[in-house]
Amino acid sequence: MLEVVQTSGATKSYGATLALADVSLTIRQGEVVALLGPNGAGKTTFVSLILGLRKPSSGSVKLFGLNPRDRHARTRTGVMLQESGVPDFLRVRELIDLFRTFYPRPLDRDAIARMAGIEDKIDAMIVTLSGGQRQRLYFALAMCGNPDALLLDEPTVGMDVTARRGFWSVVRDLARSGRTVLLTTHYLEEADAIASRIVVIDKGRIVADASPDALKSRVENKRVSFDAPGVPQLDGLPVHRVVKSGTRTTFLTSQPESVLRALFAAGAEMRNLEVVGATLEEAVMDLTAQGSDERAG
Repeated sequence: MLEVVQTSGATKSYGATLALADVSLTIRQGEVVALLGPNGAGKTTFVSLILGLRKPSSGSVKLFGLNPRDRHARTRTGVMLQESGVPDFLRVRELIDLFRTFYPRPLDRDAIARMAGIEDKIDAMIVTLSGGQRQRLYFALAMCGNPDALLLDEPTVGMDVTARRGFWSVVRDLARSGRTVLLTTHYLEEADAIASRIVVIDKGRIVADASPDALKSRVENKRVSFDAPGVPQLDGLPVHRVVKSGTRTTFLTSQPESVLRALFAAGAEMRNLEVVGATLEEAVMDLTAQGSDERAG
């Protein structure tokens, strides 16, 4: 299968600050890869290297087997940034037509608008678009060149739930057609829903690279939640990350049976009890917390 992104020992330093450390990663055709990690983890630096916006201090970065700055690699890549700084006083169709001229094999304007879900805004001035509509416009601009690879930075910020789920469906269709998608997102539900692979970066290093299910299965803890009229007595029990929201109590534990046994023995009233595996968010938090603990030790 075609290797779209390939980095080998990619390292990037800014003076004495090490932003990316010995990162080796291959992303192949048709994969949807979510790049996750806390702020300052190195995600932006990694994407900048792939796009050729920065050069690695050492190691190598290839895009379609080429230098990322090579024109042939760039014309095969669509990029959607969280903020694109487009002119407010152009019409949507004017901006799409302008971007189409940048590429040798552009998609049809109407097809782009339908894919992005902005066909009803094609004659609107950009200044009149809502935040979610702007995000869809940025996606339309990323698709203008009929790209083989898409890099999406926080693509659904500002979108409502319906628009977000519609976007997920489009991304899945793009992957099925053989396109490669790399996205960064703070919506871990989004990464879980559309990514075939999760890459977690922390302190400039890859700390995990697996499918969402495999990543969640690494977490020993189970998530227990239930409704209770009062605050349950959890002191001394092996629980952590306790969250109380209204009548709902949620916590993580590696010993759900013994914890629930203790709560029932204490006479706790629990309704709508759920015991499930960890979410992707909890898995990522555990991974990055482990990295911090190891470095502290």
